[in-house]
Amino acid sequence: MRYKLILLFLCLSGILMAQEPAGTYVFAERDGQELNIDVYYPAAGAPTTLDGIEKPTIMYVFGGGFVTGRRDDPFMNPWFSKLLADGYKIVSVDYRLGLKGEKLDFGLFGIKKSAQKVKRAVDMGVEDVFTAIRFIADNSETLGIDPGNIVISGSSAGAMISLSAELETCTPTERTAILPAGFRFKGVMSFAGAIMSDTGVPSYATEPAPQLFFHGDKDEAVTYNKIAVGRLGAYGSSSLVKDVLAKHGYVYNICRYPGHNHDVAGSMSETWPEQKRFLETNVIRGQRRIVDASITDPEMPVWNSITLDYIYKNEKH
Repeated sequence: MRYKLILLFLCLSGILMAQEPAGTYVFAERDGQELNIDVYYPAAGAPTTLDGIEKPTIMYVFGGGFVTGRRDDPFMNPWFSKLLADGYKIVSVDYRLGLKGEKLDFGLFGIKKSAQKVKRAVDMGVEDVFTAIRFIADNSETLGIDPGNIVISGSSAGAMISLSAELETCTPTERTAILPAGFRFKGVMSFAGAIMSDTGVPSYATEPAPQLFFHGDKDEAVTYNKIAVGRLGAYGSSSLVKDVLAKHGYVYNICRYPGHNHDVAGSMSETWPEQKRFLETNVIRGQRRIVDASITDPEMPVWNSITLDYIYKNEKH
């Protein structure tokens, strides 16, 4: 509710300026739903290269607990404007909401079944994202987008999809068959994300792209650490860094926000300086810069704690 009041205030005050895509394209139709991408191009005169290297396209996957959300939410406009002003293209992508209408119970007796439903919802989202990438590859000249130069980014549920999409490109599954041969992401930016796994601790068959994590250590919606029942579990930012990335010498940046909850999932504009440094240093220049930072920032917004019960029991979708 507090999020909605903040959004309403910003809209009424004119802070959320309209950010219209240059084009909207249907990339698939699944389960009776038309799936689209919105494409945005850099602002006129914005620097689109760094050190002679083309800046990547940022693919954005929205959040909403797999029950709500939209690719063109006006809440994203300030962040999109920062990216476009700095010379980045944006592709904002649809995916099917795999938990819409589902009954979930995260209590002791229902958590395993509910976790399995979440895993299926993530897999559906990954499948749709891969289909969007195939569409971009098939229409790269028309869109002016290099499919080999994409950084995937997501918030909350979208971050879970983004992290899982990167895992699958490194450890191929049946879903990766649709991707162009040799496809890899250039980087990943996760705002309060986790990997849902039914095979235990996530494992990459080949080294993943540089990954940037933002997460509050009190997050009650998407775990900051890990929650596992046997081999089925959710592995949050802190667990992924400790148990996987750092252990194997992979490249990561993690920004930890003590005392923050799921509000970090919506803090794209406030964390832009960290994103810019990651994109320029780790992604474009390819430096193996490792960051593990605990950040106390009074300018970061603080929302009321968003819990799983709030998302799946108290909200009407």
